[in-house]
Amino acid sequence: MTGLARLRGPNTLASSSNPGPMTMSSYVEDALVGGERIIHQGRLSLWSVWHLLALGLVLLPAVGIGLIFWAIAYVRIKSTELAVTSKRLIVKHGFIRRSTMEINLGKVESIQVDQEVLGRMFNFGTLVIAGTGTSHAPIQGIADPMAFRKAFIEAQDGARNEA
Repeated sequence: MTGLARLRGPNTLASSSNPGPMTMSSYVEDALVGGERIIHQGRLSLWSVWHLLALGLVLLPAVGIGLIFWAIAYVRIKSTELAVTSKRLIVKHGFIRRSTMEINLGKVESIQVDQEVLGRMFNFGTLVIAGTGTSHAPIQGIADPMAFRKAFIEAQDGARNEA
């Protein structure tokens, strides 16, 4: 089944022969393989870009320069995707320059959550993923990192039980 033939939402094409409005799909949705499904999607916390938002607010009166900082924060949040699927962990950063990390669930040795005091108060933190044969991959500024970790562990247990 091609990417156009998959139904991705109410405003998308059901098949390539049915022209109509399309919505932009995410990297994670496009990366799914046969039989794979998304179990949990993570996102960046607004707290991870607080400095850009604050700087934008301060510089807003200066001929709208603050809008540039707000745009950078928006792009950073929208262009970062994290997902636990039934088969792997997928992380994508970047808008113009894309950087991805995809690790099969069985190849992940550990997933660590680091939260400082503000992270505990506002529920954001850093995930550090260690996979077999790969170095540690820190992903900073994740909203609700404990829920992401829990979803990952449940998916990993489910994958082991299926094998």
